[in-house]
Amino acid sequence: MAHKDRVGVIGVGLMGHGIARNLQRAGHPLSFLEHPGNQPVEDLMSAGATPRKSACEVAQHSDIVILCVTGSPQVNAVLFESEGALEGLQPGATVIDCSTALPSSTAEVARRVNEAGGRFMDTAMTRTPKEAEEGRLNLIVGAPDALFSEILPLLQSFAETITHAGGVGAGHTLKLVHNFVSLGFSAVLSEAVAAARKAGIDDESLLSVLSNGGGGGVILERLRPYIERSDPSGFRFSIANASKDVGYYRDMLEDLKSASAIADTVGELYRSIDDQDATVPELIRLLQTR
Repeated sequence: MAHKDRVGVIGVGLMGHGIARNLQRAGHPLSFLEHPGNQPVEDLMSAGATPRKSACEVAQHSDIVILCVTGSPQVNAVLFESEGALEGLQPGATVIDCSTALPSSTAEVARRVNEAGGRFMDTAMTRTPKEAEEGRLNLIVGAPDALFSEILPLLQSFAETITHAGGVGAGHTLKLVHNFVSLGFSAVLSEAVAAARKAGIDDESLLSVLSNGGGGGVILERLRPYIERSDPSGFRFSIANASKDVGYYRDMLEDLKSASAIADTVGELYRSIDDQDATVPELIRLLQTR
């Protein structure tokens, strides 16, 4: 049997659980960080996964450490705080950061991992927890060519489409661009649906016109279950995370000295919502009640 790298996953949440499960299916020995934010892990443990009490302990037992946490502050915490993964990182081990993070922070993280004798790649994710469980995520990777080629078979165990965007930081940069487009379209469509309903337009007619015209596309299909039957499962992404991602994008634009008028407006809309725990499709209802 071919050698399989030992993998440690930090962040077994909505996305990380699917990643972990598919790594197990591919034959990788798995350990994970015990954390209250994890999804139920009984299935992982019954398949042989080992829970660890600290990020340091995860790294001590891993050839590859995958971070599937929210953003830059959480990445820095699990890597660099006391009992963090950097303390236990094995020589030559690879850190794969699947978060949505600030590219400027990513560059500093990569520097510190390299100085500790490890290797680093940013591997930002798109799609939803459903595709994560199915092993069909899309990944946007920032890594040196040789490291990307080496790690690609492992990435293919939980992803369907993998784009090598460039060197370290390119994955997180392109992910922020992608998320701004996705969340911007979601905001536009949510406002439009709220306005159409207030004007007395029925949802079926609205969906027909949008889907057969300029409003058709992936985002409309993600929002469709909520428009048709108040089912938010097509886009299980919180407004708080939307606010965070658009904020990161806005910060990146400032670093780049690039235009930001639309990002400013979209960010303000998401920040203005009182219920930050609601999902993005529920923005339609929240805007309707204003």
